[in-house]
Amino acid sequence: MPQEFYQSIQKELSSRDEKNLRRSLYVPQGIDFCSNDYLGLAKDSRIHNALMEGIGIYGAGSTASRLVRGHSEAFVSLERKFSFLSQGMGALFVANGFTANLGLMDAIADLRTVVFCDRLNHASILDGIRLSGAKRVYYDHLDMNDLRAKLEKHRSAKRKILISETIFSMDGDALPIEEYVKLAEEFDVILVLDETHAVGVFGKMGGGLSCDEKFLDAELIPRIDFRIYTMGKALGLEGGLIVYNNESSKDFLINCMRNFIFSTAPMPAIAHAGITACEILFNNPDLVAKPLLNSDYFRKSIQGLAVEQTNSISQIIPLILNSEEQALSVSKQLQDRGLDVRAIRPPTVPSSRLRISIHADHKKEELDRLSETLFEILD
Repeated sequence: MPQEFYQSIQKELSSRDEKNLRRSLYVPQGIDFCSNDYLGLAKDSRIHNALMEGIGIYGAGSTASRLVRGHSEAFVSLERKFSFLSQGMGALFVANGFTANLGLMDAIADLRTVVFCDRLNHASILDGIRLSGAKRVYYDHLDMNDLRAKLEKHRSAKRKILISETIFSMDGDALPIEEYVKLAEEFDVILVLDETHAVGVFGKMGGGLSCDEKFLDAELIPRIDFRIYTMGKALGLEGGLIVYNNESSKDFLINCMRNFIFSTAPMPAIAHAGITACEILFNNPDLVAKPLLNSDYFRKSIQGLAVEQTNSISQIIPLILNSEEQALSVSKQLQDRGLDVRAIRPPTVPSSRLRISIHADHKKEELDRLSETLFEILD
């Protein structure tokens, strides 16, 4: 065995120990204030029953890539249903949101491409850009002036892509979509929006931030080239979807997106259950509205808490702490009291924090219990 390699591994782990940055796995316990199950659908019997029904119809596995024998009518039906949810021209179903971002960026960007990327975009976006070989240009988080300056500097680039999350996964703040669309059109840029933390919570029928009524009225969606969605968060399942607004986009991705072409297709039963998840969103506007109502209630309950907060307007509420050590300590104290809140540390985020995730099925007394416990620990 190569001793130098294993010594380097141990050195890396020891370094992480010293900085309180080492991660570990453990089975969750207590009230869930950390997952992305924003609507509580992962525990919903309608989803469970649809998944079992799908296994009965299609079997356990897909058996091959979708271009060989892994394609299924379930995928076609889900893509049609999700196109309606997102108000897009069409959609392509893939294994998960990470796969969607990675594969899309690798397919549409190349060495001649300049990609303009918010500094707080998800790792899947950054890895997709890196895989493509494109030039990555960071702009300061949600800073329109900095973005405009960078776009102007690279105006002559042959191909330009602007990509951003709509609701940021670790800060919970929101993208000014109208401004992004205008900039994309002014500078002739391909616009990609990641709606993974907005779907199920924002917009008409939970279609994402881009499906807000004011954007639908302004016919904004047809001006967005691609949007990335997931069923692995608010929809309670797994799988990713790339929504497009040009009729040639799907054929292009099927032919040029390598991780779609060379991957075994997801279980068709997942897509079958995804159709049920979409229908739950269509038919339950009160459920879609609940995470933000609960979030507003919780925000008010922690006013005066002696910690820094972000500009979150969503169901993701980060509390910025002074160090990795403090974040771990507070997280453990909360977990010891039956409240599952996790510490998020660099390099995932610039500064250590508690990332509190508010769900539709949180009861008022659970939210009160969390806020009261935070005041006990932090004040």
